Amino acid sequence: MFKHRSTLCELLDQEHIPKRDLFQNLKELDFINQWLGGYQVTYAALKGILVKGKTYTLVDIGCGGGDTVKRISRWSKRQGYELELAGIDLKMDCIDYAKTEQIDQNILFYCDDYRNMFHYFDKVDIIHASLFCHHFSNQDLVKLIELALKEHCVLIINDLERNPLAYYAIKFLTFLFSKSYLVKNDAPLSVLRGFKKKEWQAMVQQAGAAHYTIKNKWAFRHEIIIYGNREPEV
Repeated sequence: MFKHRSTLCELLDQEHIPKRDLFQNLKELDFINQWLGGYQVTYAALKGILVKGKTYTLVDIGCGGGDTVKRISRWSKRQGYELELAGIDLKMDCIDYAKTEQIDQNILFYCDDYRNMFHYFDKVDIIHASLFCHHFSNQDLVKLIELALKEHCVLIINDLERNPLAYYAIKFLTFLFSKSYLVKNDAPLSVLRGFKKKEWQAMVQQAGAAHYTIKNKWAFRHEIIIYGNREPEV
């Protein structure tokens, strides 16, 4: 079960999810990410890239309810970094939720395919993907990396390691505490759709990236940083 990525689709990938159910799912995912330290993976990656005094445009692809990009906004202000932020997602209900729960009016949200982000921006410095990539095939991810390289963007990926302990732990925790059938089904399935480090290495190399890092992080996460065919600035 853990040797190869699952090809089963998550319930969240279906169309016409009742809005109430979707919103409960988004709320619980934010809590899980905060409680398990998932956001810390993103903060650590950004801290190794950002330079104070320089303004960056960051687009969070597959932004869902916008929880990650909103937390990036609050974190960056505390740290003294200057970011112009946007989130993009295919589901209009997710964008509606993100805007309804909007605190920072400076974050822009778009309902669109992430590949169309350059219709909205002349230049994107950082593409960020948190718990987004496991929804795609390996070949689709190679194309994402190739897009980042073509546009000279830094690509940050924060996603799940396919690991038995992670699978059974999240299955147990969501069974006990989740009120969302979407979370109970999709959280363990997300782990099965996650990656081994060697799989990321193969995809990054297939895409032709010259400068990148792939690291194991706390709570069975991977941090992948692809530097857009240029050396890291710091």
